[in-house]
Amino acid sequence: MSETTSAALSSEPTSKPAPAAPRDYRFPHFERATLANGVQLVVANAPKLPLVTVLALVEGGATVEPMGKRGVAALSARLLLEGAAGMDGIALADRFERIGSSVEAHADWDVASVSLTTLSNRLPDALALVRDLLRSPTFPEREVQRLKEQRLADLLQQLAEPRSLADEQFAHALYESSARYAVPEEGDAASVRALTRNDVQQFHSARYQPAGTTLVFAGDVTMKDAKVLAESLFGDWKGARPADAPSGIDAVREGKLVRVVSKTDAPQSELRVGHRGLPRNTPDYFDAVVMNAVLGGLFSSRINLNLREVHGYTYGASSVFDWRRGVGPFVVNTAVKSDVTGAAVQEILTEIERIRTTPISEDELTLATSYLDGVFPIRYETTAAIASALANMVIHGLPEDYYDEYRGHVRAVTTDGVLRAAQRYLHPDELRIVVVGDPAVVASAVEAVTGVTPEIITGEGGEVAA
Repeated sequence: MSETTSAALSSEPTSKPAPAAPRDYRFPHFERATLANGVQLVVANAPKLPLVTVLALVEGGATVEPMGKRGVAALSARLLLEGAAGMDGIALADRFERIGSSVEAHADWDVASVSLTTLSNRLPDALALVRDLLRSPTFPEREVQRLKEQRLADLLQQLAEPRSLADEQFAHALYESSARYAVPEEGDAASVRALTRNDVQQFHSARYQPAGTTLVFAGDVTMKDAKVLAESLFGDWKGARPADAPSGIDAVREGKLVRVVSKTDAPQSELRVGHRGLPRNTPDYFDAVVMNAVLGGLFSSRINLNLREVHGYTYGASSVFDWRRGVGPFVVNTAVKSDVTGAAVQEILTEIERIRTTPISEDELTLATSYLDGVFPIRYETTAAIASALANMVIHGLPEDYYDEYRGHVRAVTTDGVLRAAQRYLHPDELRIVVVGDPAVVASAVEAVTGVTPEIITGEGGEVAA
């Protein structure tokens, strides 16, 4: 070893440097405008790369479907890409590819959307195609039938897939049968079979209206250019504002319920434990988010450490609030060996009760808030991520400074705030417990823990199992 190298090694610090103070973060600046016909524009100029993402949001989500037409929102959105303005789906895909653009269309609970990412110099051509998708879809009969059959095949496959089956049956157990939230976004087998091309056309005519449409731009585009382009493509679009979602979409069943979905001889149980959650615009959203992070939202959360690290019941367990405009579910998700199903349920109930009765530690609070604070800026590095964030703001009516103030709100949460959120929003007396597993192994064990006799059903049709 040379003297120079030896001296360099001896001069190395013996302790790690202290971390620097967190840098301030500013979400990309954005502007709003409204065309004369009601089309709204939200534009974030982020010219780091010559790319633009456009999200066209339409008030055509699953919650506004007509009675008896469950699944028509998702089917209508998917059909947008299968034919428009005299072009079939293959021709549309070819046109998007030729101008170097990617496009997707789907509907969730709250809105339908078309997502476009393109080079900024091809934005006029690409957005003209999006205009055709939204305003002039053809809904070919052949594609209607193909996508219906595809959805029915997916539903059949889910019957053999415990995770999807548990999710679907939990929704059935939580919501009233008349509630839209009781059935998957894309509809169930009976409703999908009954859908027709005419249903799709009527839904599109009623919901795809200028006053119910928002165009979100993020990337290498200014408000001035976006407005001129939107006016030229959408300014002559006419129509009335669509009606809001009806009441009752999130009506919840009363009381406790334990349900076993029969999968005879299953070596493990797919487990869901939860109850009604919160609408996204709840005033103490941040207290609830941090509370859930401590309970089951992070890998280091109480539920995961208990079930995975302490007891070895599972590879992973988590809890989540499913944020929607209406009251979505709060649910704990995990899969465990069949013979420890009852014990796993007991541990979940114990953790729910513990966070409701005793304040969390300062270390737990710091771990949760530091994670939520720290990962926030890196979530919005791409035009697609920025556009998605702005879409979330539009859908849920969040304040203009929401993203700039997010980290401060997270850091402001206290242990007392977490305790209040747990006491206010966790309801042990309303828990729904759904187990997809072998009734011979799990039913009596879960009953012993909960004191509730389980309903035993089949996965298809909800009929009582023999």
